Amino acid sequence: MTQTILVTGGAGFIGSAVVRLLLTETDAVVINVDKLTYAGNLDSLASVSESSRYHFERIDVCDAQGVSRVLTKYRPNALVHLAAESHVDRSIDGPAEFITTNVLGTYTLLERARRYWEGLPAAERSRFRFHHVSTDEVFGSLDSAGLFSEVSPYRPNSPYAASKAASDHLVRAWHHTYDLPVVLTNCSNNYGPYQFPEKLIPLVILNAIEGKALPIYGDGRQVRDWLYVEDHARALCTVLQHGVSGETYNIGGHNERTNLEVVEGICALLDELRPQRPRGISRYSALVTHVQDRPGHDRRYAIDASKIEEHLGWVPRESFESGLRRTVQWYLGNRAWSRRVQYRGERLGLVSGGIR
Repeated sequence: MTQTILVTGGAGFIGSAVVRLLLTETDAVVINVDKLTYAGNLDSLASVSESSRYHFERIDVCDAQGVSRVLTKYRPNALVHLAAESHVDRSIDGPAEFITTNVLGTYTLLERARRYWEGLPAAERSRFRFHHVSTDEVFGSLDSAGLFSEVSPYRPNSPYAASKAASDHLVRAWHHTYDLPVVLTNCSNNYGPYQFPEKLIPLVILNAIEGKALPIYGDGRQVRDWLYVEDHARALCTVLQHGVSGETYNIGGHNERTNLEVVEGICALLDELRPQRPRGISRYSALVTHVQDRPGHDRRYAIDASKIEEHLGWVPRESFESGLRRTVQWYLGNRAWSRRVQYRGERLGLVSGGIR
């Protein structure tokens, strides 16, 4: 039976990867619900937007009437909730929008989904899933050893992480209180094609080829586990189809790298793939510039993904080296897309008068 899947934030980085995957590798009908904020870009869906199985609705997840209208119109079997404000630096400058979208928006979506689900026939009720997509940042910071598991305590340290932690708790509460069938996933840092260039990897690639400084916070020794976005999309679809209601699954790439290692890797690839460097630059790594650290910057994240691997059979296909190469090649070959997003490459997480 063909599924109808509603994806919130489907014009964003991870959301668009999920939409593309569903439309190219399954027979699902996909409803993309997106507000189209600065980071939402329908160009990321150009390859699938003409599909008869694709529908777009420009709606804010905080718009309860709009959400109900779409649910009634398309009658989805599942909902994948990816719509969120996601940049830590922006949450430092303006936390209110993160609370509104990530907390109030998730509440609104849960309530409207619950009412829709309660009105379904019994067979459809049993099939329905609400899949909430979250982040490893809700767990706080790790020391040099250990991994985040599905039972790690929540210790969010930024307004962004706190807003996502709150949304996770809401989803679990709606499951336990109202029996809404939900699955949750917490992922590590994503990278790959179509990522808005405020994030580290695309920002470094685009700044480097324009001869701009490559900013690294503090000493650059902060560690992240990197996950190629198409691997993440496959994991999300796996959890949606086979995950157990009420369960949480961590998704990681087994690719711990310091920020400095990531930037040096990008520079080495650019030296190889784009040897025509900006004037006066002998190698791209000469553009590396250490800047004052982000307030409250978590030192290390690392994911234990053994549960999804053992229970659902998902493993990442890309190593960090292969994924980073594919990513650099994509940005070099898609300059027009990058120019259309019109990001100036400024540092965020600052306020007038200095670091907050």
